[in-house]
Amino acid sequence: MVSHLILGSKSPRRQELLKLLNIPFKVLTAETHERFDPNWHPEKIVTELALRKAMEIKDIHKSATTNATLLCADTIVVIDQTILNKPKSKDEAFDMLNRLQGRVHQVYTGFAIHTPSTSLTDFEKTDVTFSSMSDSEINHYIEVAKPFDKAGSYGIQDDVGACFIEKINGCYYNVVGLPISKLYKAFQSLNNI
Repeated sequence: MVSHLILGSKSPRRQELLKLLNIPFKVLTAETHERFDPNWHPEKIVTELALRKAMEIKDIHKSATTNATLLCADTIVVIDQTILNKPKSKDEAFDMLNRLQGRVHQVYTGFAIHTPSTSLTDFEKTDVTFSSMSDSEINHYIEVAKPFDKAGSYGIQDDVGACFIEKINGCYYNVVGLPISKLYKAFQSLNNI
């Protein structure tokens, strides 16, 4: 069993998902730059950013992380080989949702587990199909859900957002922010559970 788990994320969605594993944890965060080489494949982007977050938290919170297992994650949305990050404005959110509607896109979540003796990274990819949305539906979603902290400008778990998800192929929890099954297996491989 993980004796001292730290989640390196402010995301309430990741915190709720981690609770599904019934492992007590505390939250520590750090501001990590999320720049990356534009030639990297999506799986490298999310795993490298997750590991970078873990190393940053470990460096900033040395005493709290010395004997801890540290978990960090990063999620991106990809369509037509273009990464859709968190929108900075209503117009950007509208453009992203307009681009996604009626199409299939990919959601990648990478995670890094860092222990005193080792580090492990992995990722999950899920295909998500959006149904078509009218301009008024997109605007209504932006007003109600305020998706400015979500990659791709939507949350699959949002009441209104769920109405426009036509199909998913892969892990639902990955789209929310943590691929729980793969994460559980990773903990098992480290003999932590």
